[in-house]
Amino acid sequence: MLKTEMALDKAALILKLLGDQTRLTIMKILDQHACCVCEFVEIFQMSQPAISQHLRKLKDLGLVQEERKGQWIFYSVNKNNEDYPFLQQLLEQLPSQGFRITELEENGTRISCC
Repeated sequence: MLKTEMALDKAALILKLLGDQTRLTIMKILDQHACCVCEFVEIFQMSQPAISQHLRKLKDLGLVQEERKGQWIFYSVNKNNEDYPFLQQLLEQLPSQGFRITELEENGTRISCC
C-alpha cells in the first residue's frame, strides 16, 4: 500500500469518532481556532469532564494536539498527522463554526480561563 493511501480500518475509526456531533463540531472549530477546555464548556454548555473526554478521544487518535501555556492547555487540529488530508476534506464540507468563537468574544468568555 502506498504511504499516501489510508487503510479502510483507520478511515472507519476516524469516521466513527467524528460520528459524534460534539466531536465533529470541536474538530471544525479547532481547524481554525486553538481553544482551551473552558471555551468548549461555554460553547456546548457541557461539563469540563465531558469536554475533556471528547478531546482525549480525538487526541488519542492523533487528530488533536495540545500546547501548554502556563497552567492552561490549548487544543488545535494536528495538521502534521498523516491522516490530516483525509480529515481536511471532511472538515471543508462542513459549515463554518466561527460564529461560536465570535459569540465567546462578544460575551467576554473567549479564553476566560487565562
